[in-house]
Amino acid sequence: MKAVVMEKFGGPDSLEIAEVDRPKSRAGWTVVELRASALNWHDVLVRRGQYGSPLPHTPGADGAGVRTDTGEEVVILPSLGWGTSPHAPAADFTILGDHEPGTYAEFVSVPTECLAPKPTGYTWEQAAALPLVGVTSYRALFTRAALGRGESLLIIGASGGVSTMSLALAKAAGASVFVTSSSEAKLDSARRAGALDGVLHTDATWPERAKALSPGGQGFDVVLDPAGLWRLSIRALCPGGRLAVLGANVAQEALVEVRPFYFGQYSLLGTTMGSPDDFRGLLKLVSGGRVDLPTIAATFPLAKAPEAHKLLESGHAIGKIILSP
Repeated sequence: MKAVVMEKFGGPDSLEIAEVDRPKSRAGWTVVELRASALNWHDVLVRRGQYGSPLPHTPGADGAGVRTDTGEEVVILPSLGWGTSPHAPAADFTILGDHEPGTYAEFVSVPTECLAPKPTGYTWEQAAALPLVGVTSYRALFTRAALGRGESLLIIGASGGVSTMSLALAKAAGASVFVTSSSEAKLDSARRAGALDGVLHTDATWPERAKALSPGGQGFDVVLDPAGLWRLSIRALCPGGRLAVLGANVAQEALVEVRPFYFGQYSLLGTTMGSPDDFRGLLKLVSGGRVDLPTIAATFPLAKAPEAHKLLESGHAIGKIILSP
């Protein structure tokens, strides 16, 4: 079969198309013939070597396709080995495409428990775009931050996969959603997708400007921070607000003033990709028909994986980037 293979860690050009052996059947795992795969920033980190993937290696966490044993159309949950606790993953938890061959291929083998029926009304591209960002956003917003109907949410960053999915899920759940971004064009795109308003985060006063937009100007019930900007994000919370943190794309460290934090009664919540239970919750919410379909920025053939990664790293894409076998 054809697959994207890394012989070494590095830039986008380290991704090459190759002929590799098709995965074989094994107990508890199912082979899926992929119809579409979706890119995530996590794939860039895998490509750079951050997760110590074995070489040569095929990356890719997200995918949708057809079970080769039953012919059922399915989506793939990339959380492998979550374990039995709903609170945190087990010690051997991993993400599809980290150490197991991933979805940048014509076929992939995954644990059978990680398969779910393809949502009704979704194209293959939209289905592939759903699992990682969907289950990550669902866990952050609802399992961890307990976002409820009528509450307010500020999303840091308006155009990434998690950001656009979080906007769709929160809006479907009845929350008031606001965003920040680095460009007016991305703010306009978020407004068209249902955000009530937003601010540019290009200067240090953005938390105060965002807070002024919140209901009553008191701040937001929940702030979703995929960038690692805790010190600034906290300033946009209302008293008793919750800060859900799920990334460190901008900053690897955060210096937080302790006294304002505890006087503000804030909650700081770390969160990652979700569990099988979170995935079931996501699919139930999606099945209600109130969640906007994932936005697809561009689709590339497998052989164009380097170009797809270059677009992802440019930050110019709004929505998900897809590979099509």
